[in-house]
Amino acid sequence: MSSSIHIPFGALQSFIEAAFISQGIPKKDAHLIAQLMAEADLQGSDGHGVIRLPQYIKRIRAGGINKNPKIRVVQERAAMAVLDGDNGMGHLVVSQAVDLAIQKASETGVAWVSTRWSNHAGPASLYSRRPLQHNMLGLYFAVGNANHLPPWGGTDMLLSTNPISAGIPTLDEPPVVLDMATTVAAYGKVKAKAKRGEMMPPGWMIDRQGQPLLDPNKAGDGFLLPIGEHKGYGLALVVGLLAGTLGGAAMGRDVIDFNADHVSVTNTGQAILVIDLSAFGDPEHFKLQVDALVRDLRNSEKLPGVERIWVPGEQSHEKRGRYQRDGIPLAPALVADLHALAVELGIASLHHDELA
Repeated sequence: MSSSIHIPFGALQSFIEAAFISQGIPKKDAHLIAQLMAEADLQGSDGHGVIRLPQYIKRIRAGGINKNPKIRVVQERAAMAVLDGDNGMGHLVVSQAVDLAIQKASETGVAWVSTRWSNHAGPASLYSRRPLQHNMLGLYFAVGNANHLPPWGGTDMLLSTNPISAGIPTLDEPPVVLDMATTVAAYGKVKAKAKRGEMMPPGWMIDRQGQPLLDPNKAGDGFLLPIGEHKGYGLALVVGLLAGTLGGAAMGRDVIDFNADHVSVTNTGQAILVIDLSAFGDPEHFKLQVDALVRDLRNSEKLPGVERIWVPGEQSHEKRGRYQRDGIPLAPALVADLHALAVELGIASLHHDELA
């Protein structure tokens, strides 16, 4: 990380916002998308932050994304809804889905909102965290935007990384936030490794002969491995059925590889489940119990050589504070790409006087 260039959060957000505005995205929408993308980098989810900006811009310019979507509810009951994203930016569609789920959960105790005709929306934890501000917890599911996973024992890539995330509120401890792909590594991490000029560790990918694949620039020669072998394959399938098939979104062979195809509509599916803590009792009591469990886990006996036991979300929480103070580290190659993009779009680059 010592060779990284550190960018203040505000400068990064403003740059992303300017890029989208230059392509005709309304200012209000561009501001929200930029905020979420910069927050992805702020928490260390560097495979889903500004690294995705050139790709998003390509899709917008190619007509693969609707710049002025009419996001609307197409199915609804008291505790559920399905949103049609009208092929808008996924950040906009999922944000609206989460807001609707929070509103419904405040009335019904629990609410599920699915999306169809959405797009890539960044890291799952951005959305599972949002209900925490309302004394609620969130569970988020999504279909990945390219198939990189075959069925266990096969070679046809019919499934994606299909992430799942959970946001659990606490009182004094950092919130418990799980954000995981159903593969050993998300494909965004492969892209980030390639941008930094790093090799992948064994266990992320294998080639079509079943041998370890370590060069991220040759990722197209193989596929990602599921977590827990056949169990991860099963989990990827179930998450895809919940996030995609249930809401009428793409799954399996219908998933469009948005890394290679900038024109076709992806019909990406996501789903958010929100639970109001007050429907089950006193929210403060629940959060106190979570705090106590977190401390028990952290302070439990460690194996030899282990310095600290981490709880899901703690490391991202630590990065948020450190990057807010010191700037967000970006690989020099990525900064160079962003400079080239700025020249192409006719917007101001991330100048050195903006660097932390």
